[in-house]
Amino acid sequence: MQLSEKIRRSIRDVKDYPKPGVIFKDITPVLADPQLRNEIVQSLIDEFGPQKIDAIASTEARGFIFGSILAYELDVPFIIVRKAGKLPYETRSREYNLEYGTAKVEMHVDAVKPGWRVLVHDDLLATGGTAGATAELIQHLDGVIAGFSFIINLSFLPGAENLEKRFGVKSHFLVSY
Repeated sequence: MQLSEKIRRSIRDVKDYPKPGVIFKDITPVLADPQLRNEIVQSLIDEFGPQKIDAIASTEARGFIFGSILAYELDVPFIIVRKAGKLPYETRSREYNLEYGTAKVEMHVDAVKPGWRVLVHDDLLATGGTAGATAELIQHLDGVIAGFSFIINLSFLPGAENLEKRFGVKSHFLVSY
């Protein structure tokens, strides 16, 4: 069975979360399956290992899971991007639109070295708001967007198109709904 099908079968739909009308794609069953988790990590290593990537940036909380593992496996720094007010040092922030509201993310001012090629990783791509805000923070610190990586793509929303249009980089994802 292909990896995308294994992921698809493991994802749990949670209706009306975080608000009515939204179907949340829950990755916790994927995380409970060590073999599947390892296959996902290996797939990401195969995709991004040959590229020159200087760091991985991920947003809380689910993006941290595979983003940190990938950074470890590629032996590059891991950059955390958090909700506003959660980082202890001086930060830069970006506000963005979600498919069901607005949010703001922050990154430490010294998280990215000028010229670094940074891969933005998150668990799910919807409208591209979170990944786009993260990419803007990286660029603000003179980093270069090396790519966008996701486990899940909600293809009925324009996230992949939005990111490619704004940053000139195609998104990589393992399963699409």
